[in-house]
Amino acid sequence: MTATVKTRIRKDDEVIIIAGRDKGARGKVIRVLPQDSSVLVAKVNMIKRHTRQTENSAGGIIDKEAPLAISNVQYFCAKCKAGVRLAVKTLEDGRKVRTCCKCGEVLDR
Repeated sequence: MTATVKTRIRKDDEVIIIAGRDKGARGKVIRVLPQDSSVLVAKVNMIKRHTRQTENSAGGIIDKEAPLAISNVQYFCAKCKAGVRLAVKTLEDGRKVRTCCKCGEVLDR
């Protein structure tokens, strides 16, 4: 059994791949899998999946995204134009928001 990791990366975030076969690629997070400590990123880490023919669908080889380790992705800050770490800050009104560690920009509105 793997331990779940609390992460600051969320669905629909723009991330950059920092390690592995697709290093340097950017994409949008489709799904976060905290139980596996991994994420699915659109059009990154593509694999071939051989599917069997059924009554509803034709068989064949399809391309799909495979999960990436969450440690191999970083949030892409549009202001910094680079992959950055995220910090959590509390605003004056009590809300917790994610901020860029480099430029300090608030990412959650």
